[in-house]
Amino acid sequence: MEKIRIAVLCSGGGTNFQAIVNNAEAGLIPHGEIVLAVADSPEAYVLKRAERMNIRTAVFDKKQYPRAAREEEILLCLKENNIGLVVFAGFMTILSERFVSAYRNRIINVHPALIPSFCGEGMYGLHVHEAVLAAGVKVTGATVHYVTEVCDGGPIIAQKAVEVREGDTPETLQKRVMREAEWIILPEAVETVCKKLLEE
Repeated sequence: MEKIRIAVLCSGGGTNFQAIVNNAEAGLIPHGEIVLAVADSPEAYVLKRAERMNIRTAVFDKKQYPRAAREEEILLCLKENNIGLVVFAGFMTILSERFVSAYRNRIINVHPALIPSFCGEGMYGLHVHEAVLAAGVKVTGATVHYVTEVCDGGPIIAQKAVEVREGDTPETLQKRVMREAEWIILPEAVETVCKKLLEE
């Protein structure tokens, strides 16, 4: 069966990358194949995870490449690897309109809140969970959406709610949102989008 070739772009530990790989190995992403992990730091732990899985890696170091040059190199790498779907999994670079248009409707992102709440510029990582706790809301969650020129503004593919508990810290909330939402809906969304792309 034909499969969409997937690249996962990640800046850190790669737990969402791991969730996608685990689901793929369990046969839950039949329409996609993870073939590439791209990081913007040589220290990103996702590289070690990918190497253990015999998945090709590429590093475009933020410290070495100016942003425009880094984008060009990433685009070139994606084309060389015949990538059909790009997954942002904790990728800390906001990419340009040119990059987005090169992969229109083929880039998805996971965000650790229920968009349109707690999203947009500056809302990433622990900052999101700090804002959630400061606002006193009782429910948060995660969202998978298409990436467009508007930061966190693309069409929503999937969302899952997570309870905010009394005594939560940004760190405990972050872990619960990952476990109860991100690691579930991101692999599901990857399969949904791959299947849709193959049907086009």
